[in-house]
Amino acid sequence: MTYTVTPYCDGCKYTDCVEVCPVEAFHEGPTMLYINPETCIDCDVCVATCPVEAIYAEDQVPEQWAEWTQINADECEKYPTISEMKDALPGARTLEEIKAAGG
Repeated sequence: MTYTVTPYCDGCKYTDCVEVCPVEAFHEGPTMLYINPETCIDCDVCVATCPVEAIYAEDQVPEQWAEWTQINADECEKYPTISEMKDALPGARTLEEIKAAGG
């Protein structure tokens, strides 16, 4: 099993999860982060630290985002690993703003 970053991260790119990941499983794309399923050790630490609830265990990804597990795997091959916390993107929304906008 692996963990999956879902669309709630897109446009925000909070990196709280990166800072706690013990194996540097995150890759940084232009507008969001992705988890490398080959590197992820299923420790669950990243889930609690994500301020927008964008990370799910592979078997708990909401149905509407089921394809995001494969998207994470594919996108990790394109982007570098990130291991240090950075500022979120300008205009990053809070969880409340994301939910109010319907996702």
